[in-house]
Amino acid sequence: MSSARSLTALPGCDDSKVTTQDTTDQVEPTHSSGTSLRQQSLSDLFTIFASGFALISDGYQNNLMTMTNVLLKKEYPKEYTTTVSTRVSNALLVGEVIGQVVVGLTCDYLGRKIAIVFTTLMIVVGGILATASHGVTIDGMFWMMTVARGVVGFGAGGEYPASSTSASEAANDLIPKHRGPAFIMVTNFPLSFGGPFAVSIFLIVLSACQQSHYSTVWRVCFGIGCIWPLSVFYFRIRMLNSVLYRRGAIKKHVPYILVIRYYWKALIGTCGAWFLYDFVTFPNGVFSGTIISSVVHDGTILKTGEWQLLLGAIALPGVFLGAILCDPLGRKRIMMIGFSGYLIFGLIIGCAYDRITKIVPLFVVFYGLMQSSGNFGPGNMLGLISSESYATGVRGTCYGLSAAIGKAGAAVGTQAFQPIKDHLGNKWTFIIAAICGVVGILVTFFFVPDLTGEDLRVRDEKFRAYLVSNGWDGDMGEDELKAAADQVMDPGSDDSKVVNQMAKG
Repeated sequence: MSSARSLTALPGCDDSKVTTQDTTDQVEPTHSSGTSLRQQSLSDLFTIFASGFALISDGYQNNLMTMTNVLLKKEYPKEYTTTVSTRVSNALLVGEVIGQVVVGLTCDYLGRKIAIVFTTLMIVVGGILATASHGVTIDGMFWMMTVARGVVGFGAGGEYPASSTSASEAANDLIPKHRGPAFIMVTNFPLSFGGPFAVSIFLIVLSACQQSHYSTVWRVCFGIGCIWPLSVFYFRIRMLNSVLYRRGAIKKHVPYILVIRYYWKALIGTCGAWFLYDFVTFPNGVFSGTIISSVVHDGTILKTGEWQLLLGAIALPGVFLGAILCDPLGRKRIMMIGFSGYLIFGLIIGCAYDRITKIVPLFVVFYGLMQSSGNFGPGNMLGLISSESYATGVRGTCYGLSAAIGKAGAAVGTQAFQPIKDHLGNKWTFIIAAICGVVGILVTFFFVPDLTGEDLRVRDEKFRAYLVSNGWDGDMGEDELKAAADQVMDPGSDDSKVVNQMAKG
């Protein structure tokens, strides 16, 4: 006997000839509150676009300190020491690590909508506090800025599991055949676009202030960061939890031991690869302005910003290319190719650093190609793989944990960047990036699952069957889609045959 929550049809199966939307239609004619399928589809559509637009603010916040570090060093040459610069930059990362873990759990227990609304508010509150940074002393002002950036980081970090999982689940029902490219274009693209976007805003504000009034420049840039999450706040309040979440949520008695036993290999893969990626890409993003300013001799802040904008623009094509090729080449292969780019371009820049930096355009182009290869591979694929590898009931938790380990790598990389630069020289920051590329290839090859883009419901059913076979007797789902775990599909049912066929194919 097949339960109300079991699969009725799966896309890509010749026997069914039914789309994912047909599955949704048969599983849930209406939402528990009387919401029609049309309203659910509209909610899914707005969820996808709102996730993308909101993640621009996260990319903006992640890259805001790139030029702000250069500006504050000019404004406060004595007070804004290397220690203070690292502390302010790392505050966002520490907040993101905490936010990713806490909100990852929250969005599994309480729902995607509650988590998303909360993260939006945290970004806005933190942005306001950062804009108003003040103290009796200059050091006191930097401490307030540090705390405010930590609050922003909590919200921005929470956006990763909350927005990304909701976007993936909505895309699974709305555009199943193009879920991978669609997910990339509303997650990594806005995050990557946040780099040149933040620099563009900075240059506009700096020019408006006639390349002076530095305090006004960085305060305005911090304040503008509040606008983007507020612009989609209405849509986030009105969004619905996805059908996948309402049929697969585990709201109590989560069997974490079984989760680890089932997903241990995938967790090593997503956590380890994300750590290596962020260890390289985040400090190279935050301190790229500082690196470029040291290469552009006698360059103004405006000139440094212009080169930084070019660097960010060169890094963007990798996002589009990875989105186009993720289905034909496969997620795992794309990620390994991306890590190979770190090896190739990292060694070229590192080994020829003294010569290549004498030709600034050439240096910026190779630097941008290294960043672009990161976007092409791990930047695109880590979020996609983390959203597809895990069942709906623990997707937020596992995604948040993977992203948090990644941000821990970013914090370690940011903390280690200046000592490496000071003691070994700039070239070693690129040689170490090449070494991380080699390790990233190995971690991806041995631990990252080779996904095919199958319907996410298939993984949900496999996970539920595993839990039941190991004695778990909890509930899955909410509202009218809630069902006991032992109501897993009858092995002899047509639904079960479809799942088995998909699992083998």
